[in-house]
Amino acid sequence: MVKVKICGITNVKDALHAAACGADALGFVFFPESPRSISPESAREIVSTLPPFVSAVGLFVNEKPGRIMETVEYCSLDLLQLHGDESPEDCAVLSGRRVIKALRVRNAESMRAAGDYKVSALLLDAWAPDRFGGTGRTFDWELAGLAGESLRIILAGGLNPENVSEAVSAVRPYGVDVSSGVEAAPGKKDPAKVEAFIANAKAVMQGRSAP
Repeated sequence: MVKVKICGITNVKDALHAAACGADALGFVFFPESPRSISPESAREIVSTLPPFVSAVGLFVNEKPGRIMETVEYCSLDLLQLHGDESPEDCAVLSGRRVIKALRVRNAESMRAAGDYKVSALLLDAWAPDRFGGTGRTFDWELAGLAGESLRIILAGGLNPENVSEAVSAVRPYGVDVSSGVEAAPGKKDPAKVEAFIANAKAVMQGRSAP
């Protein structure tokens, strides 16, 4: 069954609701320029409330390794996600931790370096000239499907409750990641959208359609 990550969590209420709906992982954005940015202090408080088997993922953009590790330890994060311009060498420095590397997909050329990253998974997001993520845009899922033949892929970029079933069926990814697609406002989740997204994503791998 596909794994589901709800990203851009900023408060306990949204975190616990997503977990209750069946989210496998929750994402916390440690990038000050994001409208979903959260402080280590707030993230630590939220992580402490999570039930067992729900992973906490810290998202970083072009951050120094030392600072990343400080935040990971302080917040008790399970995984870290590098969402900037990090190279395979940058990821290797953090090899003692489970790392998800985000690649912003513009075309087939964008995928050329995918195999160079020795990480737990690659997260494929839509490319934008001025943003590192959270654009609400999709990209050519066929590119993700090809990558998924040899790599563990987490699909992101423009997913929402209405299109996630199609995305999972087309790509068969290891996981899906959503942020803006289940929001009422930046940093604030819409409970109904979160519930529908998780149900629709997981129903596909069970061989049935969500009600």
